[in-house]
Amino acid sequence: MRQRAEHHPQETGAASSAAPAKKTLEGVKIEVAAKWTGEEQTNFEAVLKAFQEKTGAQVTYASTGEDTGAYLGPRIQGGSPPDVAILPQPGLVQQYADQKALKPLTAEVQKQIDDNYTPYWKELGSAGGQVYGVLVKAAHKSIIWYRDAAFTDAGVQAPTTWDELMKTAQAVSDSGTPPFSLCGASGWTLTDLFENVYLSTAGPEKYDQLAKHEIPWTDASVVTALEKMAGIFGKKDYMVGGNTGALQTDFPTCVTQVYGQDKGAMVIEADFVAASATQSGAKIGESAKIFPFPKVGDTAPVVLGGDIAVALKDSPARWRCWSSSPPRRAARCGRSCPATCRRTATSRLTTTRAS
Repeated sequence: MRQRAEHHPQETGAASSAAPAKKTLEGVKIEVAAKWTGEEQTNFEAVLKAFQEKTGAQVTYASTGEDTGAYLGPRIQGGSPPDVAILPQPGLVQQYADQKALKPLTAEVQKQIDDNYTPYWKELGSAGGQVYGVLVKAAHKSIIWYRDAAFTDAGVQAPTTWDELMKTAQAVSDSGTPPFSLCGASGWTLTDLFENVYLSTAGPEKYDQLAKHEIPWTDASVVTALEKMAGIFGKKDYMVGGNTGALQTDFPTCVTQVYGQDKGAMVIEADFVAASATQSGAKIGESAKIFPFPKVGDTAPVVLGGDIAVALKDSPARWRCWSSSPPRRAARCGRSCPATCRRTATSRLTTTRAS
């Protein structure tokens, strides 16, 4: 049992006090770049504030915008990259490693990864046998969000198959509400939709072959998936604003259209929709509900996304070590990150955008 030490002032009345703990990064400046904006940026900046208070470092956040590669490329080529970048595409780890733009993680940080992650997550941050990245956030992307009132008005329940989803969409449309609010201006959302459909119709082996360019995009399996997606895109009444509106709507505006403006019934996106839905006034589990992405083929898809922190300068390893510890991951995610989650036979980690 730890006993509380009592303080006894000396007879002179002068009170002694313990010396404050030294802040290990006092005065050190660190720039962190990531694509998060809005509520996600606010949450992440709260984490950075805690890091600054703990270490004394001065941290600057830079938003990369939708295209992280387009932001980082010129800075890397110009010799002025940020100290730390959080990559929404695991494929970028390999790309920047090939360019010799990344700094390998130290043995201390790798130990933190080994202690807190399963081997699969470590693999995602590696390239050429070298570990470069720490997975700082994971997202479940096989989810469809819906507005409960819209389903109630249409007299429908959450579907479990693609055919049921199309019937549900028709019923919602008949009730006077466009069933889907699509975020076409944010291209990664359409990629997420394709990946779910393709994984379910073609299976995990074909999925991996397509990702590795071992089969062409003209393969019959790709055509099948696109034809399924045409069940949504081919009917302008199924999308808020029709085809033109869907292509001009970004994320998270598509969420606001469903939960803040009641213009649509469903949003096909990941668990991080919760932040935008709440911001729009919805209550999760009541007015804003979810169902798993329905089976399109033989199996129900499970697609995961991940954001990976990498170092582009020889900055203090303390940042990377701190980023890989469980309490900080939980603070970033708003819950405990799935360090024990493993890829199954019917799941794949997306190589496009991971919130």
